[in-house]
Amino acid sequence: MSITATAAVLSGVGEDFELREVSLDEPRPDEVLVRMVATGLCGTDVGVQEGHIPFPLPGVLGHEGAGVVERVGATVDSVQPGDQVLLSFTSCGSCRNCRTGHPAYCETFLSRNLLGGQRADGSTTLSGPSGELHGHFFAQSSFATCALADERGVTKVDPHADLSLLAPLGCGVQTGAGAVWNSLKPEPGSVLAVFGAGAVGLSAIMAAALSGTTNIVAVDLVADRLELAHELGATATVNSRETDVAAALAEITGGRGIDYAIDSTGNTGVLHTAVHALAPLGVCAAIGAPPAGSTVEVDVNFLLNGRRVIGVTEGDSTPQIFLPALVDLIGQGRFPLQKLVRTYEFTAINEAAAAVKDGSTLKPVLTFESG
Repeated sequence: MSITATAAVLSGVGEDFELREVSLDEPRPDEVLVRMVATGLCGTDVGVQEGHIPFPLPGVLGHEGAGVVERVGATVDSVQPGDQVLLSFTSCGSCRNCRTGHPAYCETFLSRNLLGGQRADGSTTLSGPSGELHGHFFAQSSFATCALADERGVTKVDPHADLSLLAPLGCGVQTGAGAVWNSLKPEPGSVLAVFGAGAVGLSAIMAAALSGTTNIVAVDLVADRLELAHELGATATVNSRETDVAAALAEITGGRGIDYAIDSTGNTGVLHTAVHALAPLGVCAAIGAPPAGSTVEVDVNFLLNGRRVIGVTEGDSTPQIFLPALVDLIGQGRFPLQKLVRTYEFTAINEAAAAVKDGSTLKPVLTFESG
C-alpha cells in the first residue's frame, strides 16, 4: 500500500520545481512517516538545481524537514505517532566513525544522504505517474507534504515547539554552530573569524558568542549582513568589497593572525585567504562545499607552525543530542534564530529558491497547510 503526497519535483538541472502528486512507500521497520509542517531550503538544494551537486534527477530534494509523526516502522522506538520531530541526515550506525560518536563522518555518508537518490539497498522511496523518482535525499526528501525518514535522522522535540522556526536546525544551523562547539572549541581570549555571513556563517557567529572566544570577526561583502552579524555577536566586521581582508585581519590581531577561521562560502579564493590569515597553531574549518575537484594552494612550510585545515560536515554533531540543545538555547533567547528566517508557503518554493540565489533571504523556510 502506498501513501499519496504532493511533492516539489525537480526534473532536471536548471529547471524550476514543479508540484506533483507522488506515492511513498509504507515505512520499513526502521523508518518513520512524517507529515511535514515546515522545511528549510538550503544552498545544497540549490546546488543540485544548478548542477553543482550530482544528485540523480528527476527527484525530490529537501533536507531540513520538521513535522508530525504519522506512522512508524516495527522496530522504531524513539518516536511515536503524534510526536513533533526534526529531520536531519542519516548514517549507518555501525561503521567505526558512527560507533565513536561521529555519524556525520559515516563511511557511507555520501551515498546514504547526498548522491544516491535511494535507500542503501538500492530501493526507491518515491514514485510518480511516470515511474520511480529519486528521493531519500538526506534520508527524507522533505520538499513534500509527507516524508519517509530513517529513524537515525529523526529527533523528537517539544509538542509546542514552533517547527517553522526550528526546521533549519537539521542541516545549516547545526553545521555552523557545530563547527564552533564540536570542532574548533575556541578557548577564552582567542580570535575567531567567520568568512561568509549567510545563514550558516551567522549560526557560527551566534555559537561563537556563547563560547569562550572574546573576539569574533565577521567577513562578508554585504553591509546589511555585517550589521546583522554585529547584532548577533560579532565584535568586529570586515567588508571584503571595500577592504583588503588580510590587512584588516592583521590590524585587528596586531599582526599575530587569527586563532580560528571558518569558511562558510565554499569559495576557494575566500578559503585561501582564511587559511593564510591563521596564526601559528591556528585552525581553519572549511564548512562550505565548492564544486567537486576544487583545490586551494597552500605552502606546506606555512603549515609547519602547527596550522591546520580541517573539513567539517554537519557540525560533527549527533542530531539527537545536538538539536535538542539548540532548541533549548533558542527557547531561552540565547540563540536568536528568528533573525535569519523568512517563511514562504510551500507553493512558493521557486520564489524561495530565487531568494537564496540572489541573497535576498538568509534562510527560507517553506510552510505547509498542515502546519
